[in-house]
Amino acid sequence: MKNRIITISREFGSGGRTIGKKTAEQLGIPCYDAELIQKLAEESGFSESYVKEAGEYVPYGFLSFAFSDRSQGPTNEDVLWDLQYKVITELAEKGPCVIVGRCADYILREKADCLKVFIHADMAFRAERIVKVYGEREQSPQQRLRDKDKRRAAYHRFYTDMKWGHAQNYHITLDSSVLGIDRCAEILCELF
Repeated sequence: MKNRIITISREFGSGGRTIGKKTAEQLGIPCYDAELIQKLAEESGFSESYVKEAGEYVPYGFLSFAFSDRSQGPTNEDVLWDLQYKVITELAEKGPCVIVGRCADYILREKADCLKVFIHADMAFRAERIVKVYGEREQSPQQRLRDKDKRRAAYHRFYTDMKWGHAQNYHITLDSSVLGIDRCAEILCELF
């Protein structure tokens, strides 16, 4: 299968964003991550910080969001989801690219030329990486990892009704703590 689009879902701290950028750079195609947040902010009128937070995580926990009042119309999160769906679909139609996060794996699930990837790593690798790369020190790195992953999983489940990180939902899963960041990017280039 020749792929024009690579979607990357990832555990926090596993290096998925870096792998996506390296893959796109090696292939000479665009990588949409922060650029996607900027585009969503421009089109929605919300700030980039709001889009980053609300556009990837279920606010206030899964149950309160699931039962939020929609009688007055869609919530801001619903508006962002619809816009995110539209923007990701448009980017995929423009040409080959790598899209990191934002449920792109689900949004592009019907595209035959889309390789859906999940990047994961062991806790020790991720904890060391977020301290080193992001300077994460507010709480224990392990707790920060669990919190971020839990929120990503709840958001993904709410909008897609699919289990985030479940191998059956992806074409390939890669362990960056075993393979290394560079080798993961090489593998994705080979599959493109």
